[in-house]
Amino acid sequence: MNPGLRASLADVLLALADDELILAHRDSEWTGHAPILEEDIAFANIALDELGHAGLWYRLVADLRGEDAELYPDRLVFHRPAGAFRNVRLVEQPKGDWAFTVLRQFLFDSAEQVRLKALADHPQASVAHTAAKILTEERYHLRHLQAWVTRLALGTPESGRRMQAALDQLWPLARQLFQPLSGEAILVEAGAWPASSALATQWQAAAMDFLIECGLTIPGQILPDESGRQIHSAHLEPLLSEMQSVARLEPQGEW
Repeated sequence: MNPGLRASLADVLLALADDELILAHRDSEWTGHAPILEEDIAFANIALDELGHAGLWYRLVADLRGEDAELYPDRLVFHRPAGAFRNVRLVEQPKGDWAFTVLRQFLFDSAEQVRLKALADHPQASVAHTAAKILTEERYHLRHLQAWVTRLALGTPESGRRMQAALDQLWPLARQLFQPLSGEAILVEAGAWPASSALATQWQAAAMDFLIECGLTIPGQILPDESGRQIHSAHLEPLLSEMQSVARLEPQGEW
């Protein structure tokens, strides 16, 4: 792979890693606060899985950029300012209530399933292997979240109301998951990345069918968000301040 393609591939994988990292942090905020003990354990494990997936993508970014695969991921996580992160705004939103968290995780995981299946056939062996590895775990995540979405959406009038309120808030944000990534165009042309527009169509059709089956109403026509992943909400900076606080005390420290 030529240097230009390697740089572009590193850029798009960094965005995927940032998504996983920030979502893992938000998921971890439920530790000790989930509605039942079994779910407290289950969601803590989901958060750990997402963190592990972020690490896998960060190590590939390090390799593509010729950096140390052990040290560079920590630099990316703990020593970048908010403006340098490339995650979608969906994952940086505060955790909200249980309906909000469950539905956000479903929307993210269902989108991730579509992308990972495409990346499992990537011409770069390391990318294909990583996507296949993550996909194995994400299948279990998605089943778990589908059960929760169904349970809440079709449960009591109050749980159904909360699920609909969460969908109204999250659906516009979820559409950013398949906004074309920076550096994507050159990769698509070279056959080294699946086009986000095609993946978006596939994801949206499946997600909408499932949500409608659960008795939820998909929000009306929404104009596509063209602002890009470099624009963040006011929620990311406080999240990173907490996540990076210890590392910032000793920038040259070894952990």
